[in-house]
Amino acid sequence: MSTIKEKIEFPDLPLAVYREVAAHLRQVDGVKIDLIPQTSTEFDYNQSQIAGLWLEHDENLDPQSRLLVDKILAYYRNRHSC
Repeated sequence: MSTIKEKIEFPDLPLAVYREVAAHLRQVDGVKIDLIPQTSTEFDYNQSQIAGLWLEHDENLDPQSRLLVDKILAYYRNRHSC
């Protein structure tokens, strides 16, 4: 069985909101989430402290779970204009 790893990025999203997104996604069966630390060497107040999320799941993720992941991501994209 193969694993799929997707990088999810929301430009300018604050750390707290990234953690909220991760918490919601971790509740989906079969999904693993990791925060990607920011790699920029220069501080920018408007830049997030997080570069993105790694979303990992088996290639045969249950369609209901995939739909839930997509709904969660769409919610945050719409809410934060990402």
